[in-house]
Amino acid sequence: MKKFLFLLFLPTVILGQNPFDEVEQLFSKKQFVKAETIIANYVKDNPENLKAIELLGDAYGHQEKWDKAIEQYQKLVDSQSNNANFHYKLGGSLGMKALSVSKLKALGIIGDVKRSFLKAAELDSKHIDARWALVELYMQLPGIVGGSKKKSIKYANELEALSKVDGYLAKGYIYEYDDEPELAESYYKKAVKVGGSVTCYNKLSNLYESQNQPEKAISTIEEAQNKLQRNALHYQLGKISADYNIQLDKGEMCLKTFVKNHSVKDGVPIEWAYYRLAQIYKHRNNKEEALSWINKALTIRSNFKQALKEKKLIQAL
Repeated sequence: MKKFLFLLFLPTVILGQNPFDEVEQLFSKKQFVKAETIIANYVKDNPENLKAIELLGDAYGHQEKWDKAIEQYQKLVDSQSNNANFHYKLGGSLGMKALSVSKLKALGIIGDVKRSFLKAAELDSKHIDARWALVELYMQLPGIVGGSKKKSIKYANELEALSKVDGYLAKGYIYEYDDEPELAESYYKKAVKVGGSVTCYNKLSNLYESQNQPEKAISTIEEAQNKLQRNALHYQLGKISADYNIQLDKGEMCLKTFVKNHSVKDGVPIEWAYYRLAQIYKHRNNKEEALSWINKALTIRSNFKQALKEKKLIQAL
């Protein structure tokens, strides 16, 4: 009898479930096409469900289908004009579309991007992402179409009031973008001291790389690794070693540690580590080992452009 009751109610339970959890799980697995299919069918039958519409917009966004994402987020804004996050997502998709079209077409979109982000910030005085978007937008736009370092700093100050770390990172970004590396370094160091996250350390090490200071970049990553113990940092150190032909023994050790402990959580495909190891052995003029590692990278991804180019350099040794 219990088994009969279980079978009787099982279809009802399955059919009665909403697909939101499944779609979000598919997002985490980067299975965006499948997620789109599931949530699009649900929206077709439930056209007023705002959560479903939002997820459909997210599915389109993950696939860079900006026009379709904009359409869904516009529906959300039209339904709930006082929802800051809906305005933020609309602004984000409009901004990404602007980056994907010609400069002339982008000019016609920028005003809507700005209005969406400003509205999100106005509706929610604690919306960190909207303020970050405004910091970047005002720095990247030319002055003739509304760009303004002063306004960018204004929103960086608002970020700092909400979160010291975000404020320091935003100011570091502003000064790095404006080619004032010493000021950028001072704010990234403040972010490291207050926040101490991988992001903070990466911003500082990336700045050192951009200023052709690889030794400082390596020291920063080592400090981060001692504190945070993240496998991805092994790759970052190995990358710098390979790029700048310095501290090759340390770089090799870190990359092999990264390979040994690799998982999808590291955020870097393993073939990139093979590519970097090939670079290190090329620097040592060890053609055989370099070819072995570069072939490993190409076995995983045969159209790996950087690896194909590197293989030619190795073969020329």
